[in-house]
Amino acid sequence: MELWFTENQTASLRISVKASKVLEHRQTGYQELSVLETEPWGTMLALDGMIQTTERDEAAYHEMMVHVPLSTHPRPRRVAVIGGGDGGAIREVLKHPSVEQAVLVEIDPAVVEASRRWLPSLSSGLDDPRVQVVAADGRAYVQQAGQGDVPPFDVIVVDSTDPVRAAVGLFSEEFYRDVRGALAPGGILTAQTESPYLNRELLRQAFRAAAQVFPLARLYLTCVPTYPSGLWSFTLGSLGPDPLDPAGRGPEGSCRYYTPELHRAAFALPAFVTELIRP
Repeated sequence: MELWFTENQTASLRISVKASKVLEHRQTGYQELSVLETEPWGTMLALDGMIQTTERDEAAYHEMMVHVPLSTHPRPRRVAVIGGGDGGAIREVLKHPSVEQAVLVEIDPAVVEASRRWLPSLSSGLDDPRVQVVAADGRAYVQQAGQGDVPPFDVIVVDSTDPVRAAVGLFSEEFYRDVRGALAPGGILTAQTESPYLNRELLRQAFRAAAQVFPLARLYLTCVPTYPSGLWSFTLGSLGPDPLDPAGRGPEGSCRYYTPELHRAAFALPAFVTELIRP
């Protein structure tokens, strides 16, 4: 019998992946969690039936989400990752030698547990002494940081799931204002903002919200084959540094996707995306 995993990406679009084994499948306190061994993409993590990451294409997402803002900031010392319980973003954060503390804020501890068990290539950095794993709602945590209950961050990376349930508020202007309050002077926000093909209105609203909150907002793109349409966006909001003129050193250690040349090229947008975010 053949085993296939199917994600309903929209009401009229699906993607199916052939799997050889179900490694874990359960209902957590927050969502349905599935880990499968797939033929084309290796080990795959899905939440509520939506692909979150796979071993073979995760670098295009995690490296671009992290290294663009951390290479832009002149010296990032404290970094927070909101969501991202698989650990891929934290792994990349630790490639920057200036980082003294990296805080992972994941609402569902089961995601961290499953990733430690099945995705060691992503989660290995979670055991680094510089890393603090916090089981909390990212919105509440950022609000606490903005009120002085948590020291400010140089970079905050929002590695959220799709805008459903607890993640809905992570795409709002209110949340971006809370993030700004949690940043140190010259701080940077980067958030994943979905597909410019299939989530046009969400992307437009998220980018415009960031542009209302931050003095500098820029959109950039990457290619993640297992995400809806394959073309994926990130919105960067900055309190100073410009990613088109990065001031940082860049990551140390090997990267499978990110390069300094690609860093700059990612901000060269197709005409329809430029039109989408035009004021």
